[in-house]
Parts: sequence; structure tokens; C-alpha cells
Amino acid sequence: MQDDRLITETGLDARVARIVAPSLDALGFRLVRVRVTGQNGCTVQVMAERADGTLTIEDCEAISHAISPALDVDDPIGKAYHLEVSSPGIDRPLVRVEDFARWSGHEAKLETAVPIDGRRRYRGILLGVDGETVGVRLADLGGEKVWLPLGEISDARLVLTDALVEQSLKAGKKAAAMN
Repeated sequence: MQDDRLITETGLDARVARIVAPSLDALGFRLVRVRVTGQNGCTVQVMAERADGTLTIEDCEAISHAISPALDVDDPIGKAYHLEVSSPGIDRPLVRVEDFARWSGHEAKLETAVPIDGRRRYRGILLGVDGETVGVRLADLGGEKVWLPLGEISDARLVLTDALVEQSLKAGKKAAAMN
């Protein structure tokens, strides 16, 4: 599977991502993010989702059972760790081009790898994707629109708002009705 994420891990996180991605792909899930933290001794956090952006508790269990043996064989951590599998959550990271398009109209925080017009941090309403850029209507500059190169975005996530919660609840009900 080719990783179509714009924002990917480095170091140990990247090694874990390479190990778990084939198992996720085989089960029909997409990797969102991997983080290895010092929390509770050592914790490996794996965020995943279905193509429609959903993930159930049963999905988390299936993913955990699938990736645990792969992590045990390759042993990238080298010590005891806790495995956490979760959905990206409501205030999810945006890691794929389609994430920026899908969540157009919602507020997000973005950070670029290098300063663009003298700044690296942006917060505003996503305006969608146009070619190799994502549009943002900035909250702090009276609604000024900027277009940021997708290849320069180093971190991006949705901001928890009432509109986002409402849309997420509707999507959850729709997904539950389909299952």
C-alpha cells in the first residue's frame, strides 16, 4: 500500500507506522497517525479509520488483534508498552488531501514547515483544496483568505466547534443506520 498521507511520522513513530500499515490495509482501514509516547511507561497510539471516516469499538479491537503480532515480531519499541487504538476523534488531525476537502467549511489549525509570508501558524475556516494548495479564511485577520501549499503543511487539525460536533453526530447516526 502506498501511503497517501501528506503529514507522516518520523523516527520511531515512522517505523511503527510502516509495521502496522499493511495490517490496517488488509482489514480495510487507513492509518491516520502513530505516536509513541512516554505515557504510562510507554504507549503506542495508533489512529485509524475506515474510508468513510468512521471507526467502531469493534474495529479498534480487530485492529489491535491484527497489529499486535506484527509489533511483537518486529519489536520496534524494545521494551514493554501499552497499545492504544482509536479513531481520529472529532478534533481530528488532517493528514490527507481529501481531509482538507472533506472538512471544508470547518475551523482548523494549521502549521507550516517554513514561514509563509512571515508566519507558520494559521487558524481559520477551511476553504477546500485547489490543486496543490489549501485555502483558509483566517480568523485573526478579518477573514483574509490565504492559500497554503499542501507540501509545506507540517501539522493540521480540526478545531472543536458546535458545528463540528453537530456534523459528527449526524455522521455517526448515519453510519450506525447503515451497519
